[in-house]
Amino acid sequence: MPAIASRIRIVLAVLGLGLALSGCGYNTIPTLQEQAKARWSDVQNQYQRRADLIPNLVATVQGYAAQEKNVLTAVVEARAQATKITIDASQLTDPEKLKQFQDAQNQLTGALGRLLAVTENYPDLKSNANFLALQSQLEGTENRIAVARRDYIDAVRAYNTALRTFPTVIWAKTAFSGEQPMAEFTASEGSDKPPQVKF
Repeated sequence: MPAIASRIRIVLAVLGLGLALSGCGYNTIPTLQEQAKARWSDVQNQYQRRADLIPNLVATVQGYAAQEKNVLTAVVEARAQATKITIDASQLTDPEKLKQFQDAQNQLTGALGRLLAVTENYPDLKSNANFLALQSQLEGTENRIAVARRDYIDAVRAYNTALRTFPTVIWAKTAFSGEQPMAEFTASEGSDKPPQVKF
């Protein structure tokens, strides 16, 4: 009988410890970290979707506006640069890597903007069904990128906050002392100024 009572006490102690750990925030840090990594995957998927649309868009524009070779070349080069810079989940704590990624993506966004502006000079292109479909997909993808970035920023904010607030700061300083805050996206240069509209 004493052996059974001893085993019951051990089982109850283990259950009690498990409940205490689950209620005190021990699982919060790894849970939030995994959520942020998942949101980063969403960001990468949307940028890849955009990169996959670009060759078809360039080919369609090329058929109508071959004389716009400089703009088309800039888009192709920006796409190559943007797809060359990748960040995996283990590098999310390096703000410099994230800045390089963001800068490459911003260059591609600018090149695409110039390409779409040039297409205004070609009425036949603007009415082409393939071009209209690609343009619509690209606009939808840009919206998806914005949503994925917002979700990533929210997930990183929650994770970084958990590393610095009570009671999870106790676990951050002990059991998860090697975990660093994750880097966030920053505003693009000039995004604080509204675009100029000319009529």
